[in-house]
Amino acid sequence: MSRGVIQPSQQKLAEKLTILNDRGIGMLTRVYNIKKWFSSSLRCGHRFGKADTSGFCLVSPHLFFFFFSPFQACGDPKAKPSYLVDKNLESAVKFIVRKFPAVETRNNNQQLAQLQKEKSEILKNLALYYFTFVDVMEFKDHVCELLNTIDACQVFFDITVNFDLTKNYLDLVVTYTTLMTILSRIEERKAIIGLDREYPRLGQMIVDYENPLKKLMEEFVPHGKSLSDALISLQMVYPRRNLSADQWRNAQLLSLISAPSTMLNPAQSDTMPCEYLSLDAMEKWIVFGFILCHAVLNSDAAALSLWKLALQSSTCLCLFRDEVFHIHKAAEDLYNKRINDIRECKEQALSHAGSMHRERRKFLRSALKELATVLADQPGLLGPKALFVFMALSFARDEIIWLLRHADNIQKKSTDDFIDKHIAELIFYMEELRAHVRKYGPVMQRYYVQYLSGFDAVVLNELVQNLSVCPEDESIIMSSFVNTMTSLSVKQVEDGEVFDFRGMRLDWFRLQAYTSVSKASLGIADHKELGKMMNTIIFHTKMVDSLVEMLVETSDLSIFCFYSRAFEKMFQQCLELPSQSRHSICFPLLCTHFMSCTHELCPEELLPKHCAKTISQAVNKKSKKATGKKGEPEREKPGVESMRKNRLLVTNLDKLHTALSELCFSINYVPNLAVWEHTFTPREYLTSHLEIRFTKSIVGMTMYNQATQEIAKPSELLTSVRAYMTVLQSIENYVTIDITRVFNNVLLQQTQHLDSHGEPTITSLYTNWYLETLLRQVSNGHIAYFPAMKAFVNLPTENELTFNAEEYSDISEMRSLSELLGPYGMKFLSESLMWHISSQVAELKKLVVENMEVLTQMRTSFDKPEHMAALFKKLTSVDSVLKRMTIIGVILSFRSLAQEALRDVLSCHIPFLVSSVEDFKDHIPRETDMKVAMNVYELSSAAGLPCEIDPALVVALSSQKSAHGTRRQSHQLASSSLLKIGQETDKMTTRNRESVYLLLDMVPGEKPHAAYLAVPMRHYVDIGPLGTWWFGISTHIVQESPFLTMDLLESCFPYVLLRNAYHAVYKQSISANA
Repeated sequence: MSRGVIQPSQQKLAEKLTILNDRGIGMLTRVYNIKKWFSSSLRCGHRFGKADTSGFCLVSPHLFFFFFSPFQACGDPKAKPSYLVDKNLESAVKFIVRKFPAVETRNNNQQLAQLQKEKSEILKNLALYYFTFVDVMEFKDHVCELLNTIDACQVFFDITVNFDLTKNYLDLVVTYTTLMTILSRIEERKAIIGLDREYPRLGQMIVDYENPLKKLMEEFVPHGKSLSDALISLQMVYPRRNLSADQWRNAQLLSLISAPSTMLNPAQSDTMPCEYLSLDAMEKWIVFGFILCHAVLNSDAAALSLWKLALQSSTCLCLFRDEVFHIHKAAEDLYNKRINDIRECKEQALSHAGSMHRERRKFLRSALKELATVLADQPGLLGPKALFVFMALSFARDEIIWLLRHADNIQKKSTDDFIDKHIAELIFYMEELRAHVRKYGPVMQRYYVQYLSGFDAVVLNELVQNLSVCPEDESIIMSSFVNTMTSLSVKQVEDGEVFDFRGMRLDWFRLQAYTSVSKASLGIADHKELGKMMNTIIFHTKMVDSLVEMLVETSDLSIFCFYSRAFEKMFQQCLELPSQSRHSICFPLLCTHFMSCTHELCPEELLPKHCAKTISQAVNKKSKKATGKKGEPEREKPGVESMRKNRLLVTNLDKLHTALSELCFSINYVPNLAVWEHTFTPREYLTSHLEIRFTKSIVGMTMYNQATQEIAKPSELLTSVRAYMTVLQSIENYVTIDITRVFNNVLLQQTQHLDSHGEPTITSLYTNWYLETLLRQVSNGHIAYFPAMKAFVNLPTENELTFNAEEYSDISEMRSLSELLGPYGMKFLSESLMWHISSQVAELKKLVVENMEVLTQMRTSFDKPEHMAALFKKLTSVDSVLKRMTIIGVILSFRSLAQEALRDVLSCHIPFLVSSVEDFKDHIPRETDMKVAMNVYELSSAAGLPCEIDPALVVALSSQKSAHGTRRQSHQLASSSLLKIGQETDKMTTRNRESVYLLLDMVPGEKPHAAYLAVPMRHYVDIGPLGTWWFGISTHIVQESPFLTMDLLESCFPYVLLRNAYHAVYKQSISANA
């Protein structure tokens, strides 16, 4: 055989097309990122809108900015090489650009002096960009070589026959054209390349492709025949795909129920892979293809018809990601002879394309909804009707991408056709179909394994047997196809065997290349049935082993990653429109598509370091809204929301409830979704936000105003919280979440001083209010404690208080407070009260120590009235003692109310546990160790039970033990304190009895002995004749104290004196009333 004869099998056309297409996408990714790095008017990373994010939004669009960040980081202006923005090097850079590509560095030392000093460092920093351009040049060389080989082989192209070969050929042409076009848009390409003379061809390439399309038109003159043949083969596919919505509707496209009798029949087509071929891809093939081989437009009516139809369908095409190509402007610049046709097509596109695509989206929404509903009910139909599913996904994907691209590049004044508030619904049904395919993949595998082995293998075998000529190589490949399909069985699916038909598909690609060249022994142009049958078989194999890849091929919407502003706007519109909010989950699901838009030739897109700035910008972004002054709206009467004139009347509350239920449906749609290395769980996201919102609402419902010291009554807050909880419980009807967990987490945090975020809780707010507002007013004399009412009440004063003390301290309010704060919160309240008592006791001790000498003398002078009077005058700070004792008494009274309320609440909720604790307390043996007894007392106190020894008071006063000194000194201090208080009997009131009892508790040691306490008590009682009130107080103290008895009181003075004292007091009250 002659050496000049080209052997198709040796040219590796299939392998080269596969590799160059993949490498071309990688090169596009790198060049695109370089353009974004150097672009002065960046899109990527600066496309965030100013959507309104106020109000209650369960799913925030800003949450998902994290998933955009790897790509938005590419647009950081600070990523520019320093030498391109350095003012000192500005003149040198301009000189290089002006002289490019013939930059003479030797004879221009003055202009380049500063640059030469830093040349090595600059070249090092620019190496990544420079060698990317070198890779582009090498890619160009390989493409040109392959195109020449294809021309030399006179390859036959027909998209309906040798689909893979034709598609890959057209993809390579468009990728090559796109790459050179984007390369020409990099502003600093000459400045980067001009410093290095290692590749002079690179500089010449940059100059040659200054106007890339003109250069490519010249370059493709010898390739015109092959390219035009491939494009014209689209005449049987593209017009059929580019129909109006009415034509789709009349044909009942994508409907499974339009012909019930054929519902189980497999969806068949002679052009199986063309049915779900991207319309966007075909339009790029046609527009760019006929730009490069424009001569055929003058000689072939079919070519001209295709070209005009493509020009009428769009105003711009996607080059790569968010880079677009305005087709009419470019066509006008290149084709002066057909400028009238171009302008006519442009006018047609501007006036009718928007409405045509809008109606398509409207039809697809209903068609996909019907398809998804039927398949959800009968997933077995995914087998015979799989083609319908992928057609539906491809059609919808094309319309969404068209809208996204044109909405960002509007060329007409009216924008109504480019705003689709129902786009979320279409995306949602796409996601639903994708979910069906993933869920019922085994069903489809079973069906198509049987289809391949039972039908396709038989038909293909007959076709091979009927071939008049079949060379050995082709015969071996075809036989391997039949053997592979024949060996399949359903058992393999049941056993979970992993199928892999990639080798078979690559062999078919190779066979297409072998049989498509001129003078091939087995020409596929003469055996089109074989090609169409193999295309169908390839589709069936993909249904077995490549369902995920098919979903990416037909429904990938990763382009949203580069239109973040449009993504946010659509997401926000969806949340604000009640009828669409149930579909809002589709936008988080879109983020799972983003992983498919990366390429291994540009791994830096995925570096985490690029994410931080973008995340920060998204989180810190705030919408600026003008706040206008509005009059206070008229308050509606309670129950007005339930008033209905008829059942058709829908109130605003109904609409809000519907909107939230729809949103809940969206959140409950998927359990989780994976984006990059992260897994997002919508239900957990909702749960965390409900916890945050519930926490803020509880604190907000207290209506605490620090300036005016106003706060909601505990009973009002408790009612509001219960109503809020009832509403939250209804969420469980719509979303599968554990709302009880939300209540436990939030309400338990509210029993602490601060919540998990370090914010004040209702426990801290109410504790501060009762201590600093209510009890302070009691010590100031504006409020008094009434034991009979078990409440604090307001006293008549000149300055009326802003609140009624009884409404905050009666039994019902204290029980409500206990319900809200719980045992933990009430314990914190008790500890805070005891801390204040401890502070007052410390001050009292200081006063007693100051007067210790006088008080000691008074203890030995009871029988000397004149001397006692003289000593009394020497006492200092008497009023301060009484005031502090009053404060202590008030606090102890309030605490007794709080403890009693806690006991009542716990007895209702946990009666058996409370009775057990009470039993523990009542049966502590007297010989029990004090530490053990204190543990029981602490447990009892936490349940609101009264104890012989108050553990909270013991803890509060334990810090002062060191100051007491010895037991003797402590006894002396307590006795002196009682003595000083006794000197002011006429100023004492009944609210001080708690204070006196406290002093009796101050004596340290083990359980106080009655005889030991009798000593200070006797001093106290000995002063009794100074006022009849002392007898009543003494009796009350003995009754309250577990360590004092009536016998002890009788030893101090007879009971007859007590009886006479009560009579005297009664007579005084009668005479006063008279």
